[in-house]
Amino acid sequence: VQVVESGGGLVQAGGSLRLSCAASGRTFSSYTMGWSRQAPGKEREFVASISWSGGNTYYADSVKGRFTSSRDNAKNMVYLQMNSLKPEDTAVYYCAASLAPYTNYRPGDITQFGSWGQGTQVTVSS
Repeated sequence: VQVVESGGGLVQAGGSLRLSCAASGRTFSSYTMGWSRQAPGKEREFVASISWSGGNTYYADSVKGRFTSSRDNAKNMVYLQMNSLKPEDTAVYYCAASLAPYTNYRPGDITQFGSWGQGTQVTVSS
């Protein structure tokens, strides 16, 4: 599954953005999808995951209650709705599919995802 992220931009603190991840591949609906982010000088960190059916989601503590992931398997799309944005959310955001189909996200194990896309920049001003 190959992916292309979009939807990033500049927003004031407290604002919202919706990121999109367009995926290619006939078996998209079989894969858990993940979101990660990387800020300058920092390591990549997990943000959210959504299971192949969309029935299970998991969020990093830092975004829980503010971010929501959803998917539309008919359109091969995954979304990340980000509300109440904070300056510390500033980063490049990426999506990726799990390496194997029908696998649930294992908390703390970001290596279970395959190749991340090119990313989309999110900048939150204070």
